Amino acid sequence: MKGRSICPGSAEGTAIVSREPIGFYGGIDAKTGIVIEKGHELEGESVKDKILVFPCGKGSTVGSYVIYGLKINGVAPSAVVNKETETIVATGVILAGIPCVDGINIDEIKSGDNLVVDADNGVVNKK
Repeated sequence: MKGRSICPGSAEGTAIVSREPIGFYGGIDAKTGIVIEKGHELEGESVKDKILVFPCGKGSTVGSYVIYGLKINGVAPSAVVNKETETIVATGVILAGIPCVDGINIDEIKSGDNLVVDADNGVVNKK
């Protein structure tokens, strides 16, 4: 699947997929990498070392620093794949150096899929 590179790098791993937007501030614990937003489809799941796939971000600009905090605390996703990466997520992944690609049809990906993310070239493939 060809998209657009937001932050270069590469990663390979297991996808964790949300069909709904993710708000990092108040939505993911920066110390544990666990989704804590009440009622979110990924509530209780860890993003650590996963390929985090979701349509777009939502919420506060502080979310950028939560993404950075995930990286500093060693609980960040290994890559991010979006339908549309908006400014909050883009800033966060760039600060944290997390490979990120957008413009991907995320309906073709499900949790548990093994993905290869080549964010240098904006490509995401199932393994």
